[in-house]
Amino acid sequence: MGLLKTFFNQDPEKTEQRGDVFLKASDWGRAKLEFEKALDALEKTSSDDASETRLRDKLVQAKGALAHEHRQTGEDLMEAEYYDEAREFLQLALDLTQDPALISAVEKLMQEIARLTAGDIQMEVPQSDLTPLADDETYTGDQDDETFMALCSALPEEVQEAYLSYGGSFKTGYLALNRGDFDLAADDLSRALEENPAPDSIIPLELATAYLNLEKLDEARRLLETFLQHHPDALPGYQVLCEVYWEMGAFDQAEALLANCQDDLKNSLAYVLLRGETLSQAGSHPEAAALYQDLMEAYGWNEPLAIALAGTLETLGDLESARNLYAEIMDQCRSCHTRIDPLIKRRFADISFDLGRHSSAILEMYLSLVQDDPENATLYFQKISRIYTSMGNEEEARRFRVFAQQAENGKG
Repeated sequence: MGLLKTFFNQDPEKTEQRGDVFLKASDWGRAKLEFEKALDALEKTSSDDASETRLRDKLVQAKGALAHEHRQTGEDLMEAEYYDEAREFLQLALDLTQDPALISAVEKLMQEIARLTAGDIQMEVPQSDLTPLADDETYTGDQDDETFMALCSALPEEVQEAYLSYGGSFKTGYLALNRGDFDLAADDLSRALEENPAPDSIIPLELATAYLNLEKLDEARRLLETFLQHHPDALPGYQVLCEVYWEMGAFDQAEALLANCQDDLKNSLAYVLLRGETLSQAGSHPEAAALYQDLMEAYGWNEPLAIALAGTLETLGDLESARNLYAEIMDQCRSCHTRIDPLIKRRFADISFDLGRHSSAILEMYLSLVQDDPENATLYFQKISRIYTSMGNEEEARRFRVFAQQAENGKG
């Protein structure tokens, strides 16, 4: 795991010193992150109780100051009527603090936002971007070209060059694959493979993906096994072939495939996640959790590993640990001012709800999810209603039951 070491190794003393600099500059967020890294590194290198106590005190100081700062920012945003943004900062304050007075003050602010915004919630669910075209509408060639170029631009340069050279059948097949029209994709990509018969072609990877989605598993398996003979360094080939093996229940074959891939691929995060998912697919959830935990303990925080571990812990029924991990993931996103994945937000809210934590903070999170994930608005409104019932506010509970019914009717 040499590559992983270079990503994650930390010196606790130097990391603490960086945190001190940020603390003196009142840069609470960056101070918090450095003290957390220092604590994590200290646990791996030393059992120095005095250093650990000192670091924890500094971390509490940074988190407390950051919580007050975000509470004030939330209030300022409320005054400017930027309620969604205010909600994010107030939720961060709740996640950071254990001060009962501050928690009470923030929850009152969030209840006020809920009151102010409940009437603005849109009941109509936006149509998907993939809505089929009407009979009198057609894609133009220019639109196809633009979409194809946009998809190719996200690929490695050598793959871009190959895809642009494969011709019209490949283009229409690749576009169909990305639209989810797998029958058309399989037809056009098969034709493209006949038109480009070179043994090192990349077309079999895309055609196998179409076959996988059509449940033509034997065809997909044969294509991918041949593809990897010509491209033994292509991790996407291993990923799709593992999915084929999972669908076939051939978990031993998936394990053998991963065990025999090139060593440089084994040093990648994608490989670790693929191996862990293979264990989970085979029902070996404790082994998958142990794999993720060992890597987190050895190399420190990593969000994709944390997400994989949280999902595995959920499957094992360790809901408290999973909830704590989801909270940490959201905390990291807020500290870095990056968007929180709605799926992470939903998992945290749903676990909290199932554990009976029907707080105003969870209510706010579900209100936020209505905006982030309108396709599931019915479910979120139902849970908001139940939270209001648990709070003794039957009037609001009834109102959100109506919203849930309207959202459900809007799907029809």
